Amino acid sequence: MSILPRPDLEGLLPPKHGGINHAELEMLGISPEEVLDFSANLNPFGPPPSVRGVLGKVDIAQYPDTEVTHLRRVLSQKLGVGVENIMVGNGTTQLIHLAALAYLGRGKRALLIEPSFSEYKIACQISGASIISHRLLRRNNFRLNIEDTIRLIGHRPKVIFIGNPNNPTGQYLARAELEKLLSSSQDSLVVLDEAYLSFVDKPWGSSLEMTRRHNLFVLRSMTKDYALAGLRLGYGVAREEIIATLGRICPPWSVNALAQEAGIAALKEEGYLKRCQAELKRAKNFLLTELSRLGLEPVPSNANFFLVEVGNATDFRQRLLKRKILVRDCTSFGLPCYIRIAPRTLPECQRLIAAAKEVLSEGAIDSRRNRG
Repeated sequence: MSILPRPDLEGLLPPKHGGINHAELEMLGISPEEVLDFSANLNPFGPPPSVRGVLGKVDIAQYPDTEVTHLRRVLSQKLGVGVENIMVGNGTTQLIHLAALAYLGRGKRALLIEPSFSEYKIACQISGASIISHRLLRRNNFRLNIEDTIRLIGHRPKVIFIGNPNNPTGQYLARAELEKLLSSSQDSLVVLDEAYLSFVDKPWGSSLEMTRRHNLFVLRSMTKDYALAGLRLGYGVAREEIIATLGRICPPWSVNALAQEAGIAALKEEGYLKRCQAELKRAKNFLLTELSRLGLEPVPSNANFFLVEVGNATDFRQRLLKRKILVRDCTSFGLPCYIRIAPRTLPECQRLIAAAKEVLSEGAIDSRRNRG
């Protein structure tokens, strides 16, 4: 006799993310090494040189430090916040799930700004919370309207998830907008996901000082910044009592020893991120110009990634993949007319444009626009 899970989990669907699907490539007869991946919002230049040097020195026969002490101290010095205000996780995704587990449950509400990172919704569903969805519109370039959001906060959500910049839209809240939202959320935990902050064109500064005055949990991703996707590494900053609460429910040894040492080495690489940012900005500007010339108008974005309206996203992605170019089909975000592109090196971006020209020349792309 089979054993059944909680009834509210039966309708839960597996999440869809960017990145290479090895089973899919095997069916197409394509080697993963041949594919240029524009679907994942990662630093395409790889980890800092010193990271590879430390990995071979880690003693993997020993348990990792479950408190992640050394890395938290390095982060404390770099960020100017207390060690007790920092939690390191197995990617920011783990921290998202811990926040939902700690503060949500049956009878609680969560506010989601959509389209957004799918793990916010999944974490809320697993916790049993009900979801208030604030759907952003294309005619506003998916920008958040703070007044509309504040009205929804009147429903008293226990947790509010906000990406800044948001994934997949790349929209970025100004300081005054965030301050206004936080002032209206005194009874909520605001989870501010800044996983892509390092790749914002013109960031206004640090939100970390706001954690002292508000119920604010700021997330940052070293996976994205330093190309450590295979190791999984992120951290969150909040008031001490919030960090302590999350620490009580965090599984032991969740951050492996390789990730901890890689994080320490990466943070000591002065100038690495600035060099990558400059190269990515050039690559992004090239793509924006060339895609527009092809009639594929990108949606304005403050991040390194951006949306492009292509008519039928699933079909467009598949045609590019046959040419060994991978982009993100945004159907799972509720945006079936859009793909998301994260720039890579300039020569690789040139290959993407050449492949897009070939796809468009086939004349089979549904070019109808969705202006919802």
